[in-house]
Amino acid sequence: MITGGASGIGRALGVELAARGCEVVLADRQVELAELAAASIRDAGGKALAVELDVRDRAAFRRVAEEAKARAGRIDFLFNNAGIGVGAEIERCDPEDWDEVVDVNLRGVIHGVEAVYPLMVAQRSGHIVNTASMAGLVPEAGEAGYTATKHAVVGLTKALRVEARRHGVRASALCPGAIRTPILTGGRFGRIRLAGVSAERVAALWERTRPMAPDAFAQQALDAVLRDEPFIVVPRWWKSLWYLDRLSPSLSLRLWEVLFRRALIDLQG
Repeated sequence: MITGGASGIGRALGVELAARGCEVVLADRQVELAELAAASIRDAGGKALAVELDVRDRAAFRRVAEEAKARAGRIDFLFNNAGIGVGAEIERCDPEDWDEVVDVNLRGVIHGVEAVYPLMVAQRSGHIVNTASMAGLVPEAGEAGYTATKHAVVGLTKALRVEARRHGVRASALCPGAIRTPILTGGRFGRIRLAGVSAERVAALWERTRPMAPDAFAQQALDAVLRDEPFIVVPRWWKSLWYLDRLSPSLSLRLWEVLFRRALIDLQG
């Protein structure tokens, strides 16, 4: 079961899981796009179903999970992948920005855990993969709400992994670097609120980091899931920034200050 399964990382994970023999449920509030993704998987010989789901709706998440369990007999993987971004300096964020990011990126993950974890505990197996981000491991500026929620997702996943082990259930935090998906400019429901900065400029800046194609990402990420890695960082070179933050938080902060200043200069011309 994959939330945000209609596009980007979610769709790529669905394609790769189906190719490896899984029956996948692509859950997304863009249900028409999810239907297209599921149809392409079925056309390739895989098993896929699209369902409409807004992860902010706790009751709907529980209903979709129970229906998936009833149909297939079990849920082996939950990919809590739906997310949005708001690119903005903190002084430019309004209450709606904070609420939407928290509701989708954090509450959406919590709702997924609430809906699926008890089912996995009952079946004594399963793996919950929560999509965080490198922004959940390092102090990415210019998107404080996104960074805050992704740090929270990493923390939630750590606690869940420790608790779940005794039930035979696994948990991993998926922490992508730059992946060539709509989330780089906020996603379908996100936005850029940096003064005088267009989404095109933001996308061009991200291109300098050599974003990975979603299909290549999905292959490497799923290999890591099957190895039961607790923190999955892909592309691997992004780990260097994570290691620096762990070894010297003060030096990491100074580095990100420099990167943020340079980014603002480049974005604003």
